[in-house]
Amino acid sequence: MPRTARFDRQVALDRAVELFWSRGYYASSMKDIEKALDMRPGSLYATFGSKSGLFAEALEAYASRAGDGFRQIIEGSPSVVDGLKRYLRSFARPCSVDAQAPAQACMLIKTLLEVNAEDTALLTQVKTMLATIELGLCEVLVQAKAAGELRADVECPRLARLLQAQIIGLRAFAERNVPDAQIAALADDMASMIDAYRAH
Repeated sequence: MPRTARFDRQVALDRAVELFWSRGYYASSMKDIEKALDMRPGSLYATFGSKSGLFAEALEAYASRAGDGFRQIIEGSPSVVDGLKRYLRSFARPCSVDAQAPAQACMLIKTLLEVNAEDTALLTQVKTMLATIELGLCEVLVQAKAAGELRADVECPRLARLLQAQIIGLRAFAERNVPDAQIAALADDMASMIDAYRAH
């Protein structure tokens, strides 16, 4: 019985991610949520507490999936720097569920731009997740520096902030529905930027 409950909860979270990713937090009504998750109001509230509670769990599931993807890209690359460049170029993919683009740069940025200051818990959650992502970038940069892939004078925390700022900017820019080719070119420029920090 507990295994079935966990499975049902995961299925519900996956459906919630798809709904919130495509429609956003405020545009997703409780009727939309009930239909997408195939749950009655009583079950929804008993399981997740509230709409914001469901959204918070969906964000966690979303970011966890993205973190796994980031690690797989880094570990599956010939070098750490090559992995970082692959990761940055992956942002050329459309920000949609089907495209399986890096989660933290899609739903998190959309949420950061959408959530009102009054929703302090969700805003704090998103900011904390972005800080965690920045830390992850920094740790990978430190790893690359220790391996001799980056110059000795590279400030890893500063470069991590720069990369995250570029990613946030790219995703915000993509909200203008510009041509995919332009987004791909920008992602390629972001990846090429790392070459300026490589050890020679």
